[in-house]
Amino acid sequence: MESKFEEEDNVLYISITEEIDHHTTEKIRRKMDYEITRFMPRKVIFDFSKVSFMDSAGIGLLIGRYKLAKLLGGSAEIVNSNRSIEKVLEMSGVLRIIPINKTAV
Repeated sequence: MESKFEEEDNVLYISITEEIDHHTTEKIRRKMDYEITRFMPRKVIFDFSKVSFMDSAGIGLLIGRYKLAKLLGGSAEIVNSNRSIEKVLEMSGVLRIIPINKTAV
């Protein structure tokens, strides 16, 4: 599976279409970094609607992409996450820097 990237109105939408674990993060990380530096968006939105599992490697992936977006003058948010993903994000402290937007579709 491949993650999907769409840019619209200086917002980069990243639809992650696979589990985020130590087996997949390197491939996803390279593509995300490329797309973020290519578009230099004001906001990066991580769409978790198709993610069923995330481990600590996923936390590192998100924090690193958040830092890259912030370095380039942008921000980040998470949309469409399920309760188990939210629990991982909450326990790790990620939600203190990357908010979940519950109203996004």
